[in-house]
Amino acid sequence: MTWLYRFTSVLLVLAPWGLAGAASPPAPVKIGVLTDISGYTSAIGGRGSILAATMAVEDFGPTINGRKIEIVSADHQNKPDVGSAIARQWYNVDGVDVIVDIPNSAVSLAVQEVARNANRVVIHSAAATSLLTGKSCSPNGVHFGRDTYATSRSIGEAVVQSGGDTWFFITADYAFGHALEQDVGRVVAENGGTVVGQVRHPMNVGDFAPFLLQAQNSRAKVIALADVGEDTINAIKQASEFGIAAGGQRLVAMSLFISDVHSLGLRMAQGLQLVDQFYWDRNDETRAWSKRFFERQGSMPTAIQADAYNAVSHFLKAAAISDPEDGVAVVRTMKSLPVNTPLIKNAVIREDGRLVRDIYLLQVKSPGESTGPWDYEKIERTVPGDQVVRPLSQSECLLVKQL
Repeated sequence: MTWLYRFTSVLLVLAPWGLAGAASPPAPVKIGVLTDISGYTSAIGGRGSILAATMAVEDFGPTINGRKIEIVSADHQNKPDVGSAIARQWYNVDGVDVIVDIPNSAVSLAVQEVARNANRVVIHSAAATSLLTGKSCSPNGVHFGRDTYATSRSIGEAVVQSGGDTWFFITADYAFGHALEQDVGRVVAENGGTVVGQVRHPMNVGDFAPFLLQAQNSRAKVIALADVGEDTINAIKQASEFGIAAGGQRLVAMSLFISDVHSLGLRMAQGLQLVDQFYWDRNDETRAWSKRFFERQGSMPTAIQADAYNAVSHFLKAAAISDPEDGVAVVRTMKSLPVNTPLIKNAVIREDGRLVRDIYLLQVKSPGESTGPWDYEKIERTVPGDQVVRPLSQSECLLVKQL
Protein backbone atom coordinates (compact mmCIF):
# COMPACT_ATOMS: atom_id res chain seq x y z
CA MET A 1 0.00 0.00 0.00
CA THR A 2 2.85 2.36 0.81
CA TRP A 3 4.44 1.68 -2.58
CA LEU A 4 1.15 2.23 -4.37
CA TYR A 5 0.52 5.50 -2.48
CA ARG A 6 3.99 6.82 -3.41
CA PHE A 7 3.52 5.84 -7.10
CA THR A 8 0.15 7.55 -7.27
CA SER A 9 1.57 10.67 -5.64
CA VAL A 10 4.31 10.85 -8.25
CA LEU A 11 1.74 10.57 -11.04
CA LEU A 12 -0.34 13.37 -9.52
CA VAL A 13 2.71 15.60 -9.28
CA LEU A 14 3.85 14.88 -12.85
CA ALA A 15 0.41 15.03 -14.48
CA PRO A 16 0.13 18.83 -14.58
CA TRP A 17 3.59 19.09 -16.12
CA GLY A 18 2.61 16.61 -18.81
CA LEU A 19 -0.55 18.55 -19.58
CA ALA A 20 1.25 21.88 -19.63
CA GLY A 21 3.82 20.51 -22.01
CA ALA A 22 1.22 19.39 -24.57
CA ALA A 23 0.99 21.85 -27.44
CA SER A 24 -2.50 23.32 -27.80
CA PRO A 25 -3.59 24.61 -31.20
CA PRO A 26 -3.50 28.40 -31.59
CA ALA A 27 -6.79 30.25 -31.42
CA PRO A 28 -8.44 30.66 -34.83
CA VAL A 29 -8.75 33.98 -36.61
CA LYS A 30 -12.49 34.61 -36.58
CA ILE A 31 -14.47 36.67 -39.08
CA GLY A 32 -18.01 37.66 -38.17
CA VAL A 33 -20.53 38.46 -40.91
CA LEU A 34 -23.20 40.55 -39.21
CA THR A 35 -25.99 40.90 -41.73
CA ASP A 36 -29.72 40.99 -42.45
CA ILE A 37 -30.74 37.39 -43.05
CA SER A 38 -34.50 37.70 -42.70
CA GLY A 39 -35.40 41.36 -43.22
CA TYR A 40 -35.99 43.89 -45.96
CA THR A 41 -32.33 44.10 -47.06
CA SER A 42 -31.63 40.35 -47.00
CA ALA A 43 -31.54 40.14 -50.82
CA ILE A 44 -28.72 42.67 -51.14
CA GLY A 45 -26.59 41.28 -48.30
CA GLY A 46 -27.73 38.35 -46.20
CA ARG A 47 -26.65 34.85 -47.13
CA GLY A 48 -24.98 36.24 -50.24
CA SER A 49 -22.62 38.28 -48.07
CA ILE A 50 -21.84 35.19 -45.98
CA LEU A 51 -21.04 33.29 -49.18
CA ALA A 52 -18.83 36.11 -50.49
CA ALA A 53 -16.88 36.21 -47.21
CA THR A 54 -16.49 32.43 -47.40
CA MET A 55 -15.14 32.71 -50.95
CA ALA A 56 -12.58 35.25 -49.76
CA VAL A 57 -11.29 32.80 -47.15
CA GLU A 58 -11.22 29.99 -49.70
CA ASP A 59 -9.19 32.16 -52.10
CA PHE A 60 -6.79 33.28 -49.36
CA GLY A 61 -6.26 29.82 -47.86
CA PRO A 62 -7.53 27.98 -44.76
CA THR A 63 -4.93 29.33 -42.34
CA ILE A 64 -3.08 32.51 -41.53
CA ASN A 65 0.33 32.18 -39.83
CA GLY A 66 -0.61 28.71 -38.65
CA ARG A 67 -4.01 29.79 -37.31
CA LYS A 68 -7.20 28.40 -38.78
CA ILE A 69 -9.61 30.94 -40.29
CA GLU A 70 -13.23 30.61 -39.24
CA ILE A 71 -16.40 32.45 -40.27
CA VAL A 72 -19.39 33.00 -38.01
CA SER A 73 -22.58 34.82 -38.95
CA ALA A 74 -25.68 36.30 -37.33
CA ASP A 75 -28.83 38.26 -38.17
CA HIS A 76 -28.89 41.74 -36.62
CA GLN A 77 -32.63 42.05 -37.39
CA ASN A 78 -32.06 45.70 -38.36
CA LYS A 79 -31.99 46.60 -34.65
CA PRO A 80 -29.01 48.53 -33.20
CA ASP A 81 -29.42 46.93 -29.76
CA VAL A 82 -29.43 43.43 -31.24
CA GLY A 83 -26.44 44.18 -33.48
CA SER A 84 -24.36 45.72 -30.69
CA ALA A 85 -25.18 42.83 -28.33
CA ILE A 86 -24.00 40.31 -30.92
CA ALA A 87 -20.85 42.35 -31.53
CA ARG A 88 -20.02 42.48 -27.79
CA GLN A 89 -20.50 38.71 -27.49
CA TRP A 90 -18.37 38.06 -30.55
CA TYR A 91 -15.51 40.40 -29.64
CA ASN A 92 -15.34 39.91 -25.87
CA VAL A 93 -16.35 36.26 -25.45
CA ASP A 94 -16.14 34.36 -28.73
CA GLY A 95 -12.82 35.76 -29.95
CA VAL A 96 -14.06 37.31 -33.21
CA ASP A 97 -11.36 39.54 -34.71
CA VAL A 98 -13.32 41.44 -37.37
CA ILE A 99 -16.96 42.10 -38.21
CA VAL A 100 -17.99 42.85 -41.80
CA ASP A 101 -21.13 43.67 -43.83
CA ILE A 102 -23.78 45.28 -41.50
CA PRO A 103 -26.39 46.50 -44.03
CA ASN A 104 -28.02 49.04 -41.73
CA SER A 105 -26.46 52.40 -40.89
CA ALA A 106 -27.88 52.63 -37.37
CA VAL A 107 -26.54 49.16 -36.55
CA SER A 108 -23.17 50.02 -38.12
CA LEU A 109 -22.81 53.15 -36.00
CA ALA A 110 -23.57 51.12 -32.85
CA VAL A 111 -21.09 48.37 -33.76
CA GLN A 112 -18.42 50.98 -34.52
CA GLU A 113 -18.37 51.95 -30.83
CA VAL A 114 -18.35 48.33 -29.65
CA ALA A 115 -15.34 47.62 -31.88
CA ARG A 116 -13.52 50.67 -30.54
CA ASN A 117 -14.07 49.62 -26.92
CA ALA A 118 -12.95 46.05 -27.63
CA ASN A 119 -10.02 47.14 -29.84
CA ARG A 120 -11.16 44.89 -32.66
CA VAL A 121 -11.81 45.66 -36.35
CA VAL A 122 -15.09 46.52 -38.06
CA ILE A 123 -15.33 46.91 -41.84
CA HIS A 124 -18.56 48.52 -43.01
CA SER A 125 -19.04 46.92 -46.42
CA ALA A 126 -22.81 47.54 -46.58
CA ALA A 127 -23.87 50.57 -44.51
CA ALA A 128 -23.96 53.88 -46.36
CA THR A 129 -24.00 56.70 -43.83
CA SER A 130 -21.08 59.10 -44.28
CA LEU A 131 -20.98 59.56 -40.48
CA LEU A 132 -18.88 56.40 -40.26
CA THR A 133 -15.88 58.34 -41.54
CA GLY A 134 -17.10 61.72 -40.30
CA LYS A 135 -18.14 62.60 -36.76
CA SER A 136 -18.36 58.91 -35.80
CA CYS A 137 -15.04 57.79 -37.30
CA SER A 138 -12.89 55.33 -35.38
CA PRO A 139 -9.30 54.04 -35.52
CA ASN A 140 -10.87 50.56 -35.52
CA GLY A 141 -13.26 51.14 -38.43
CA VAL A 142 -12.99 51.11 -42.21
CA HIS A 143 -15.78 52.00 -44.65
CA PHE A 144 -15.64 49.94 -47.86
CA GLY A 145 -19.16 50.50 -49.20
CA ARG A 146 -20.47 53.47 -51.17
CA ASP A 147 -21.63 56.22 -48.81
CA THR A 148 -24.27 58.92 -49.03
CA TYR A 149 -21.70 61.57 -49.97
CA ALA A 150 -20.54 59.52 -52.99
CA THR A 151 -24.14 58.98 -54.08
CA SER A 152 -24.88 62.68 -53.87
CA ARG A 153 -21.78 63.70 -55.81
CA SER A 154 -22.51 61.31 -58.66
CA ILE A 155 -26.20 60.85 -59.32
CA GLY A 156 -27.38 64.06 -57.64
CA GLU A 157 -25.13 66.24 -59.73
CA ALA A 158 -25.85 64.33 -62.96
CA VAL A 159 -29.63 64.58 -62.58
CA VAL A 160 -29.63 68.33 -61.87
CA GLN A 161 -27.34 69.00 -64.81
CA SER A 162 -29.70 67.07 -67.09
CA GLY A 163 -32.66 69.28 -66.15
CA GLY A 164 -33.96 67.75 -62.93
CA ASP A 165 -33.72 70.93 -60.89
CA THR A 166 -36.67 70.54 -58.46
CA TRP A 167 -36.67 67.62 -56.03
CA PHE A 168 -39.02 65.93 -53.57
CA PHE A 169 -37.60 63.29 -51.21
CA ILE A 170 -39.37 60.16 -49.97
CA THR A 171 -36.99 59.26 -47.17
CA ALA A 172 -36.52 56.26 -44.87
CA ASP A 173 -36.78 57.55 -41.30
CA TYR A 174 -33.45 56.34 -39.91
CA ALA A 175 -29.75 57.22 -40.10
CA PHE A 176 -29.12 56.15 -43.69
CA GLY A 177 -32.16 57.91 -45.13
CA HIS A 178 -31.51 61.11 -43.22
CA ALA A 179 -27.86 61.23 -44.30
CA LEU A 180 -28.74 60.50 -47.93
CA GLU A 181 -31.41 63.20 -48.05
CA GLN A 182 -29.07 65.73 -46.45
CA ASP A 183 -26.06 64.97 -48.68
CA VAL A 184 -28.04 64.84 -51.94
CA GLY A 185 -30.05 67.94 -51.04
CA ARG A 186 -26.83 69.87 -50.50
CA VAL A 187 -25.52 68.86 -53.95
CA VAL A 188 -28.84 69.76 -55.58
CA ALA A 189 -28.61 73.26 -54.09
CA GLU A 190 -24.95 73.66 -55.04
CA ASN A 191 -25.84 72.91 -58.65
CA GLY A 192 -28.67 75.41 -58.78
CA GLY A 193 -31.57 73.07 -57.97
CA THR A 194 -34.21 73.28 -55.25
CA VAL A 195 -35.63 70.76 -52.78
CA VAL A 196 -39.34 71.59 -52.69
CA GLY A 197 -40.33 69.08 -50.00
CA GLN A 198 -39.81 65.76 -48.26
CA VAL A 199 -41.74 63.10 -46.40
CA ARG A 200 -40.35 60.35 -44.17
CA HIS A 201 -41.54 56.79 -43.75
CA PRO A 202 -40.76 53.94 -41.32
CA MET A 203 -38.80 50.88 -42.41
CA ASN A 204 -40.66 48.15 -44.27
CA VAL A 205 -43.75 50.32 -44.63
CA GLY A 206 -45.46 48.41 -47.45
CA ASP A 207 -47.92 51.06 -48.66
CA PHE A 208 -46.29 54.09 -50.29
CA ALA A 209 -49.50 55.59 -51.66
CA PRO A 210 -49.73 58.56 -49.24
CA PHE A 211 -46.07 59.45 -49.75
CA LEU A 212 -46.26 59.20 -53.53
CA LEU A 213 -49.38 61.37 -53.59
CA GLN A 214 -47.53 64.11 -51.72
CA ALA A 215 -44.63 63.81 -54.15
CA GLN A 216 -46.96 64.00 -57.16
CA ASN A 217 -48.77 67.03 -55.79
CA SER A 218 -45.46 68.83 -55.19
CA ARG A 219 -44.98 69.00 -59.00
CA ALA A 220 -41.25 68.42 -58.46
CA LYS A 221 -39.44 67.26 -61.58
CA VAL A 222 -37.59 64.61 -59.57
CA ILE A 223 -38.98 62.26 -56.94
CA ALA A 224 -36.00 60.83 -55.05
CA LEU A 225 -36.30 57.58 -53.11
CA ALA A 226 -33.90 57.82 -50.18
CA ASP A 227 -34.45 54.28 -48.95
CA VAL A 228 -33.23 50.77 -49.75
CA GLY A 229 -34.20 47.15 -50.31
CA GLU A 230 -37.85 46.11 -50.31
CA ASP A 231 -38.90 49.68 -49.51
CA THR A 232 -37.34 50.89 -52.76
CA ILE A 233 -38.89 48.02 -54.72
CA ASN A 234 -42.38 48.68 -53.31
CA ALA A 235 -42.09 52.42 -53.95
CA ILE A 236 -41.09 51.88 -57.59
CA LYS A 237 -43.92 49.40 -58.16
CA GLN A 238 -46.51 51.77 -56.73
CA ALA A 239 -45.03 54.74 -58.58
CA SER A 240 -45.62 52.79 -61.80
CA GLU A 241 -49.24 52.19 -60.80
CA PHE A 242 -49.65 55.91 -60.09
CA GLY A 243 -48.30 56.79 -63.55
CA ILE A 244 -45.62 59.08 -62.15
CA ALA A 245 -43.21 58.67 -65.08
CA ALA A 246 -46.08 59.02 -67.58
CA GLY A 247 -47.00 62.28 -65.86
CA GLY A 248 -43.59 63.75 -66.57
CA GLN A 249 -41.92 63.34 -63.17
CA ARG A 250 -38.60 61.51 -62.99
CA LEU A 251 -38.17 58.78 -60.38
CA VAL A 252 -34.64 58.43 -59.04
CA ALA A 253 -33.76 55.47 -56.81
CA MET A 254 -30.84 56.63 -54.72
CA SER A 255 -29.89 53.15 -53.52
CA LEU A 256 -30.82 50.52 -56.11
CA PHE A 257 -29.09 47.16 -56.54
CA ILE A 258 -29.08 44.53 -59.26
CA SER A 259 -31.21 42.25 -57.07
CA ASP A 260 -33.85 45.01 -56.96
CA VAL A 261 -33.82 45.28 -60.75
CA HIS A 262 -34.19 41.50 -60.98
CA SER A 263 -37.19 41.63 -58.65
CA LEU A 264 -38.82 44.50 -60.54
CA GLY A 265 -38.14 43.19 -64.04
CA LEU A 266 -36.78 45.27 -66.90
CA ARG A 267 -40.20 46.35 -68.15
CA MET A 268 -40.84 48.22 -64.89
CA ALA A 269 -37.25 49.23 -64.05
CA GLN A 270 -36.05 50.29 -67.52
CA GLY A 271 -34.52 53.74 -67.70
CA LEU A 272 -33.87 54.09 -63.96
CA GLN A 273 -30.55 55.71 -63.16
CA LEU A 274 -28.45 54.48 -60.28
CA VAL A 275 -24.93 54.58 -58.92
CA ASP A 276 -22.96 51.58 -57.74
CA GLN A 277 -19.40 50.61 -56.93
CA PHE A 278 -19.62 47.20 -58.63
CA TYR A 279 -21.26 45.64 -61.67
CA TRP A 280 -20.75 41.96 -62.36
CA ASP A 281 -20.33 42.35 -66.15
CA ARG A 282 -17.68 45.08 -66.06
CA ASN A 283 -14.63 43.05 -67.14
CA ASP A 284 -13.29 39.49 -67.42
CA GLU A 285 -12.27 39.26 -63.75
CA THR A 286 -15.60 40.49 -62.38
CA ARG A 287 -17.46 38.14 -64.74
CA ALA A 288 -15.38 35.12 -63.70
CA TRP A 289 -15.80 35.80 -59.98
CA SER A 290 -19.52 36.55 -60.35
CA LYS A 291 -20.15 33.31 -62.22
CA ARG A 292 -18.49 31.38 -59.37
CA PHE A 293 -20.79 33.23 -56.97
CA PHE A 294 -23.83 32.53 -59.16
CA GLU A 295 -23.14 28.80 -59.21
CA ARG A 296 -23.57 28.69 -55.42
CA GLN A 297 -26.06 31.49 -54.80
CA GLY A 298 -28.33 31.33 -57.86
CA SER A 299 -28.08 35.09 -58.44
CA MET A 300 -25.48 37.59 -59.54
CA PRO A 301 -23.77 39.45 -56.68
CA THR A 302 -24.82 42.88 -55.50
CA ALA A 303 -22.20 45.52 -54.76
CA ILE A 304 -22.71 44.85 -51.04
CA GLN A 305 -21.95 41.16 -51.46
CA ALA A 306 -18.93 41.91 -53.63
CA ASP A 307 -17.64 44.27 -50.95
CA ALA A 308 -17.98 41.57 -48.29
CA TYR A 309 -15.47 39.64 -50.41
CA ASN A 310 -13.21 42.69 -50.82
CA ALA A 311 -13.34 43.50 -47.09
CA VAL A 312 -12.43 40.01 -45.90
CA SER A 313 -9.69 39.66 -48.54
CA HIS A 314 -8.02 42.89 -47.50
CA PHE A 315 -8.37 42.18 -43.78
CA LEU A 316 -6.63 38.82 -44.18
CA LYS A 317 -3.71 40.43 -46.02
CA ALA A 318 -3.29 42.92 -43.18
CA ALA A 319 -3.79 40.33 -40.43
CA ALA A 320 -0.97 38.24 -41.94
CA ILE A 321 1.51 40.98 -40.98
CA SER A 322 -0.24 42.45 -37.90
CA ASP A 323 -1.67 40.94 -34.73
CA PRO A 324 -5.35 40.33 -35.60
CA GLU A 325 -6.25 40.85 -31.94
CA ASP A 326 -4.98 44.45 -32.04
CA GLY A 327 -7.67 46.21 -34.02
CA VAL A 328 -5.93 49.58 -34.26
CA ALA A 329 -2.73 47.95 -35.57
CA VAL A 330 -4.61 45.92 -38.18
CA VAL A 331 -6.53 48.95 -39.43
CA ARG A 332 -3.28 50.92 -39.61
CA THR A 333 -1.82 48.14 -41.78
CA MET A 334 -4.94 48.03 -43.95
CA LYS A 335 -4.49 51.74 -44.61
CA SER A 336 -0.88 51.23 -45.62
CA LEU A 337 -1.68 48.57 -48.24
CA PRO A 338 -3.35 49.18 -51.62
CA VAL A 339 -6.65 47.33 -51.96
CA ASN A 340 -6.36 44.81 -54.79
CA THR A 341 -8.75 41.93 -55.42
CA PRO A 342 -10.29 40.46 -58.58
CA LEU A 343 -13.11 43.00 -58.10
CA ILE A 344 -11.28 46.21 -57.20
CA LYS A 345 -7.89 47.58 -58.23
CA ASN A 346 -5.47 50.02 -56.61
CA ALA A 347 -7.94 51.53 -54.18
CA VAL A 348 -6.62 53.21 -51.04
CA ILE A 349 -7.93 53.72 -47.51
CA ARG A 350 -7.59 57.27 -46.15
CA GLU A 351 -6.77 58.39 -42.63
CA ASP A 352 -10.49 58.68 -41.80
CA GLY A 353 -11.08 55.04 -42.78
CA ARG A 354 -12.75 55.84 -46.12
CA LEU A 355 -11.97 53.59 -49.07
CA VAL A 356 -11.30 55.74 -52.14
CA ARG A 357 -12.43 53.89 -55.25
CA ASP A 358 -14.17 54.57 -58.55
CA ILE A 359 -17.95 54.29 -58.73
CA TYR A 360 -20.23 53.98 -61.73
CA LEU A 361 -23.25 55.84 -63.00
CA LEU A 362 -25.49 53.18 -64.55
CA GLN A 363 -28.81 52.98 -66.32
CA VAL A 364 -31.19 50.04 -66.37
CA LYS A 365 -31.57 48.58 -69.87
CA SER A 366 -34.82 48.18 -71.72
CA PRO A 367 -36.03 44.61 -72.42
CA GLY A 368 -34.92 45.06 -76.03
CA GLU A 369 -31.37 46.03 -75.03
CA SER A 370 -30.84 43.06 -72.72
CA THR A 371 -29.11 40.05 -74.29
CA GLY A 372 -30.01 37.53 -71.57
CA PRO A 373 -30.55 36.83 -67.85
CA TRP A 374 -28.88 39.35 -65.52
CA ASP A 375 -27.83 41.58 -68.43
CA TYR A 376 -29.68 44.44 -66.78
CA GLU A 377 -27.47 47.51 -66.62
CA LYS A 378 -25.08 49.59 -68.67
CA ILE A 379 -22.30 51.79 -67.35
CA GLU A 380 -22.83 55.35 -68.53
CA ARG A 381 -19.91 56.94 -66.75
CA THR A 382 -17.05 56.02 -64.43
CA VAL A 383 -16.65 58.59 -61.66
CA PRO A 384 -13.08 58.71 -60.26
CA GLY A 385 -12.81 57.94 -56.56
CA ASP A 386 -11.22 61.25 -55.63
CA GLN A 387 -14.29 63.06 -56.98
CA VAL A 388 -16.80 61.21 -54.80
CA VAL A 389 -15.20 61.34 -51.35
CA ARG A 390 -15.58 64.23 -48.95
CA PRO A 391 -12.38 66.33 -49.03
CA LEU A 392 -10.28 65.84 -45.92
CA SER A 393 -10.27 69.61 -45.52
CA GLN A 394 -14.02 69.35 -44.80
CA SER A 395 -13.74 66.30 -42.56
CA GLU A 396 -15.22 66.20 -39.07
CA CYS A 397 -13.24 63.05 -38.23
CA LEU A 398 -10.93 63.50 -35.25
CA LEU A 399 -8.40 61.15 -36.81
CA VAL A 400 -7.90 63.74 -39.55
CA LYS A 401 -7.90 66.72 -37.21
CA GLN A 402 -5.14 65.07 -35.16
CA LEU A 403 -2.77 64.92 -38.17
